[in-house]
Parts: sequence; structure tokens; C-alpha cells
Amino acid sequence: MIAPALNPMPKSFVYNPPTDPWLTILHDDQDIIVLDKPSGLLSVPGKDPALADSLQTRVLARFPGAGTIHRLDKDTSGLIVMAKHKAAHGHIGTQFEKRLTAKTYYARVWGEMDRAEGVVDLPLATDWENKPRQRVDYHRGRPSQSRWQVIGIENGVTRLKLTPITGRTHQLRVHMCEIGHPILGDEFYATGDALKAADRLQLHAGELTFRHPTGGEYVTFVAPVPF
Repeated sequence: MIAPALNPMPKSFVYNPPTDPWLTILHDDQDIIVLDKPSGLLSVPGKDPALADSLQTRVLARFPGAGTIHRLDKDTSGLIVMAKHKAAHGHIGTQFEKRLTAKTYYARVWGEMDRAEGVVDLPLATDWENKPRQRVDYHRGRPSQSRWQVIGIENGVTRLKLTPITGRTHQLRVHMCEIGHPILGDEFYATGDALKAADRLQLHAGELTFRHPTGGEYVTFVAPVPF
């Protein structure tokens, strides 16, 4: 199935981050803070003062010195871990860099998948004329793979478990769109009924596993899917 043409990039950006709840903390110890970021909130502040509100900004107000290790797209909700000190930041940051963490996302996509599972293997690159959008680029794109698994069919919509094998910008969003099943409510890559089907991007980082900085044992955190 061929993905539809995309909507034109919006000429203006209105940022109205959610404020209730202000912070959802799932875990807090001497090394790390694990949070459930809501859809619509930036992971880190933008350069424009109007984009100052972010998960990082809110965490720093409560935990001075905390550091951001990884990010989620503004419209993606779910798990983010932040470090309370430099050693913890380096320990977990290296795991992300070397792809030693395990991340599971959940999404609702347009249409009914005709198989139970699969892998999307399409190289991705920045679409410079429509930044921050990404696009499939067989010449300049970086290798990108995403695993998907059907967990439910709901009246023309498929609920998926998604596992990014690589970690490119907008990877899951572009890959789903390219195979003809855009994520519902995706303002960058969905069109028509798929865009209108939800009032937010229906993509959620639901599970995250890594080695804890103290002791090195694997820990897994879960954030309930809000859609």
C-alpha cells in the first residue's frame, strides 16, 4: 500500500503544553527519576522563550541538577528517565548510545494490518525542505528498522506493539506511514481521516528496560497506555 501525500508543513507553531498533572513521577531514587511525559509537552526547552516549558524545565524546578539522557517527540507520551548526577547520566547514557536499552511503544494506526507481525526496513533522512519531518531516502538515508506486532483490531484501526531496532528521529511515525498505516492523529505524517481520528498522536513509550546505575541490575518501568 502506498502512503498518501503529506499535508503542507504548518506556517506557525502554537505551543500549549498540558499542565495537569504538572509532573507524573513513576520512580525516584538517589540516582534517577523516571517520568511519564504527557503528549504535547516538549522533552527539553526550545530556543524561543515561548518554548521554555518542558519536562526538563519542570524536573529541574524540583530536582536541581537533574540531567536529560534521552528524549521523546513533543506529541509522543510515555517513559523518560533522567539522571540525578553525572555518574548516573554517563552510565545510562552509554546504554542508550550502544543500544543496550529495551524500549517498547504502543500505537493505534489507520487500517487493519493483514499480518500479525513484521519488520519495516527503510532508510531515513531529514527532509530538509520540510524540517523537522523525516523521509525515506535510499541514497542518503541511515539504516532504520522497526518491528511491529498486532495486539488488536478495532473497527478499521489496528493497535500495535512497536519495537524500534534503531533509533532515528520520527522512525516509528515514518515507517508506519510508509507501509500505509499512519499513526492516528499524527500531524506530520497522517492525512484525512487518519489525522482526524484522534485529538493527539496515538504513540506511547510504554516500557523501558536498562541497567540501574547502582548495582547494575536490569530494571523495567511501565507507563500505562492512555488511549
